Amino acid sequence: MRNEEEMMKLILTKATQSENIRLVEINGSRVNSQAKKDPFQDYDIVYYVEDMQSFTKDHSWVDCFGERILMQMPDQMVIPPADKTRQSFSYLMLFTDGNRIDLTLTPVKFAEEALQSSEPREILLDKDNRIKTTITTIENPYSISRPIQKAFLDCSNEFWWVSTYIAKALWREELTLAKYIMEGPVRDMLLTMVNWYIGIQTDFKASTGKGGKNIQQYIESDVWDRLVFTYPDGNYKNIWEALFNMCNLFEELSVNVSQKLNFDMPDYRNSVFSYLKHIEKLPKNSEHIYQ
Repeated sequence: MRNEEEMMKLILTKATQSENIRLVEINGSRVNSQAKKDPFQDYDIVYYVEDMQSFTKDHSWVDCFGERILMQMPDQMVIPPADKTRQSFSYLMLFTDGNRIDLTLTPVKFAEEALQSSEPREILLDKDNRIKTTITTIENPYSISRPIQKAFLDCSNEFWWVSTYIAKALWREELTLAKYIMEGPVRDMLLTMVNWYIGIQTDFKASTGKGGKNIQQYIESDVWDRLVFTYPDGNYKNIWEALFNMCNLFEELSVNVSQKLNFDMPDYRNSVFSYLKHIEKLPKNSEHIYQ
């Protein structure tokens, strides 16, 4: 596996040799001091260029970075659909030695605008002295923000409201829909409440990372264990149990957050939890939810 020095030399050599490339940026985990170092870290590179078409008309130019296992060009895709509003073009490349480069081409005229995005970055090459400093330190985009009362109420409402969709899908034995809802909007609200719980304990200076990947290091082991038990397999009984585990954990954390932030606490649990329990036991031949 090529080491970091070799990869950076390769990236900068291409940029130096091409007059079209005027500015080179690296962002992401490799310039984030809080990120744990491991061999899976990507090289998130931006080439700011004068002429995009000279690169995109023949994609073979990226062969200079090495032999690939796979490449994706998301800006040319229909599934998932490309963002037609983007001014950039990306090459996501996984190489046979295990390295990965996520390389984005951006017109240099958009450099000032692009550099306003909220992420840490380092300028590796600036041929025209556009940037006054090589290091740009920006607030971590995954930092936990202190919620306002309305956000807390909306999070609670969304969690309890959409949890009823899971119950309906489970009763109908629509497995994929139930899992889709559980791991989508309901999971999002649970992790939002977990983040606020962590934020209170850390004076809102912590970052749990993308997808909450760092949550475990900030919460008590018993809370972590309970969170783990909210991830079910494909068994209907286990999904019901995981749903109830989600509800109990969400309620407990909501009480804690509301007390610490002096928020009003909505009373959803008793009525919704009773409804969920009722649907779990509702016979499959029922014509009515309640008699």
